[in-house]
Amino acid sequence: MHVQVRFGGGLATAAGTSRLGVELPHDATVATLIERLGELEPAIAAGLEAALPVVHGVHAMSDQRLVDGDEVALLIPVAGGAGPIRPARRKPWP
Repeated sequence: MHVQVRFGGGLATAAGTSRLGVELPHDATVATLIERLGELEPAIAAGLEAALPVVHGVHAMSDQRLVDGDEVALLIPVAGGAGPIRPARRKPWP
């Protein structure tokens, strides 16, 4: 079966492409795809562990079965910000 993979963020940079077609066995899962990508593209192997798989726009678990023609996006989670939001302290009215 053939699936189309879209790489997000640093994965696309490391792979040198934002898309890649991959041939997989007919009983392949998301985990099978990630393992195969690590073999095909060693430059992204380490980053694949942190990638969030999304199949046709829906977050996918590693044991989800893939079918011919699926489009899988591998997104890298982004974190940041200023930390937890705390209520502002207000001075009492005089």
